[in-house]
Amino acid sequence: MFDLRPAVYVIGLLVAALGGAMGVPMLIDLYDGNGHGSVFALSAVLTMVCGASLALATANSATSGLTIQQTFFLTTGVWVILPIFGALPFILGATGARPVDAYFEAMSGFTTTGATAFSGLENLPRGLNLWRAMSQWFGGIGIVVVAMAFLPVMRVGGMQFFRSEAFDTFGKVLPRAAEIASRISVIYIILTFVCFVSYRLVGMDTYRAAFHALTTMSTGGFSDSDASFAAFKGLPEYVCTFFMLCSALPYVRYVQLIDGSARPLFDDSQIRAFFGTLLAVVAAMVVYRIWQSSIGGERAFREAAFNIVSIMTGTGYASTDYQLWGPFPVVVFFLIGLVGGCAGSTSCSVKIFRYQILFSTLAAQIRRIHSPNGVFTPRFMGRTVADDVISSVMAFFMLFFLSLAVLAVALGMTGLDPITAISGAATVLANVGPGLGPEIGPSGNFEDINDTAKWLLIAGMLVGRLELMAVFVLFTANFWRG
Repeated sequence: MFDLRPAVYVIGLLVAALGGAMGVPMLIDLYDGNGHGSVFALSAVLTMVCGASLALATANSATSGLTIQQTFFLTTGVWVILPIFGALPFILGATGARPVDAYFEAMSGFTTTGATAFSGLENLPRGLNLWRAMSQWFGGIGIVVVAMAFLPVMRVGGMQFFRSEAFDTFGKVLPRAAEIASRISVIYIILTFVCFVSYRLVGMDTYRAAFHALTTMSTGGFSDSDASFAAFKGLPEYVCTFFMLCSALPYVRYVQLIDGSARPLFDDSQIRAFFGTLLAVVAAMVVYRIWQSSIGGERAFREAAFNIVSIMTGTGYASTDYQLWGPFPVVVFFLIGLVGGCAGSTSCSVKIFRYQILFSTLAAQIRRIHSPNGVFTPRFMGRTVADDVISSVMAFFMLFFLSLAVLAVALGMTGLDPITAISGAATVLANVGPGLGPEIGPSGNFEDINDTAKWLLIAGMLVGRLELMAVFVLFTANFWRG
């Protein structure tokens, strides 16, 4: 057995910090005088006491670094435990949510999935709604730190390819994670503030601009309205589209940009592939929409660009019910949800770089078949892809689609119809948000899904957000023997 205490110590500190953050929505509700401030006060006290107790009980085991095993445990433990405390305001507050619904909402927030189990969002206290947005904002910055500091060291899903390029964290995970987090946090805060100001300039009030800035930059997709982003037509859609794209780019490029080097931002092949794929899909959808309906070109472009960017980046906003556009768009939206943005961003799903490595490997293999005596090596961003990266990426693809199939079957066994089961499994594993069908589609929510299915979906959100293998490795006997 290895020592869990260093990881528990970090988790305790994060839980205590989460309790302190509850003071913000508490002040909002106290200002509004809706009587809901006491809910956050009680939730904050319980959370801080529990977090401080965990940290104090394990403080003597705090070290300057974490082993690989402790890192795996910490990464998963954070995303399991924080939503437990993040769910307290939903259980104790105005929603009076059952534990499964409250944990579903909190897990959806911290994993930036954006699927909601609540309806009547417009009638919730502003502080409680803001807490939903804050959970996504915390989850967004958290996953960037994990993707840049932890996953490369853990050799998960091919992320080790980015270790030397971003930050060399091997052998000193915790100190370097703190350095990475501090630099990224500044960038994240600046981008969120600029997004907030932009929303204000195009007509949103201060509260809704702040709310949607938090959920846009995290590519989370929570809204304070059941209609999602449909309440903001025109310029807000363009603003949102721009900042969703910003959030889908590697944050290490922003660090390099601030350090005075803009070239890596333009030379990054995954950024070019991301925009190339996006432009092709948007162009096809605009042509299809103009051909199939009588709407104007500007509206066709705006709606197509907004909703495609939203789904492909995993944000999950919807400005219209795109299921009404016809069967072709429905298939397209399902598939682009399995693409994702760039590695080291707040976006989710498979990520564009894995498809690039997959296609490069397939191309090299085809050339070997054609010319057996030739030497062909897969390349990515001008560098040869190592065998361990290729194996890791292939294992990720196999595990992702195997998990998708198993989860879809399990959801179907709970009584969900095939479209809901398959799209529900895909949307939680890819952390997109809306599924397909009348129940969980862009105009619906997950409120009426049965409890067993909700627990399965919660598990899907967790493993999808943490790149699958980071969670599944905890269920192997060798991990705990080590």
